[in-house]
Amino acid sequence: MVAGAGSWGTALALVLARNGHPVFLWDCLDSHLDRLIEERCNNHHLPGHAFPEKLTAVRRFTPLPAGVRHVLLATPCAGLTDVLRELQTLPDRDFNICLACKGIEPNTLTLNHLLVEQYLPGVPVAVLSGPSFAREVAEGLPTAVTIASQSTSVAVEFSELFHCEVFRTYTHDDIVGVQVGGAVKNVMAIAAGIADGLGYGANTRAALMARGLAEIMRLGQALGGRSDTFMGLTGVGDLVLTCTDDQSRNRRFGLALARGSTPEQALAEIGQAVEGLHTTRVVCALAGKHAVDMPISEQVLNVIDGKVTPQEAVNQLLARDPKPEMN
Repeated sequence: MVAGAGSWGTALALVLARNGHPVFLWDCLDSHLDRLIEERCNNHHLPGHAFPEKLTAVRRFTPLPAGVRHVLLATPCAGLTDVLRELQTLPDRDFNICLACKGIEPNTLTLNHLLVEQYLPGVPVAVLSGPSFAREVAEGLPTAVTIASQSTSVAVEFSELFHCEVFRTYTHDDIVGVQVGGAVKNVMAIAAGIADGLGYGANTRAALMARGLAEIMRLGQALGGRSDTFMGLTGVGDLVLTCTDDQSRNRRFGLALARGSTPEQALAEIGQAVEGLHTTRVVCALAGKHAVDMPISEQVLNVIDGKVTPQEAVNQLLARDPKPEMN
């Protein structure tokens, strides 16, 4: 069962169905589901990619269809709690969960796997993350991702479901680090979009990405992640992808801010969830809570809140005192 029929949820459902697994795809928007059922294609998000025979859009999320033992949650992070509450009503919880949303719960500053543990104690959970644009996954272009879990057997189980010759999966046990990398890189992509939108060059973008990675690592380690995790697919890999390609909604959001758009105007222009918008506020709150220095994230939040212009944010970053690089 795949919950969330946006571009990412649909792309992952296509991978599973093409691998020969029966897949049920659900979304909270009834009008969207109607089109999926009628057209057997997500023409709104991924036009031209017809559903394989084994992929079926369904109108109900719960009760889970008979035989379903794997649940993939690809909803925006803002809707994750609602989905978990619905799963909480099930008397039979003989299923595993894989999280494919990249963000952090804004009200409690909680990583998504801890939300699952809170609402569904005892249910095994994994996280799928890495450098992966939905359109390229749907097209069958080679992609590599990480599937992390505190349980090796659960990570391997989901890895085997997804793995194929064009969608390579690696397993990991640092579920905290994998999530922090996947969430905070969206903040850095907004920053990269702002810098590029202001006309700064490749030198600026490279420096921003390197210093952004340092921020990701500092916060990740403060939350319990391991430093080596951020050198992999879900750290530097995802950071490079989302900061450099305009398929990234977060990067496009930053580009729009640099042009003078308000956050509301930028969201309307993109037309889909921009996880980095909410994650920026959460990241800055976590940085304050754990006394982690995250100047790029702070300036992105200042731009979003209208406290500074994009140009003023860049100026303030450049005006910081020199310091040792590895501090």
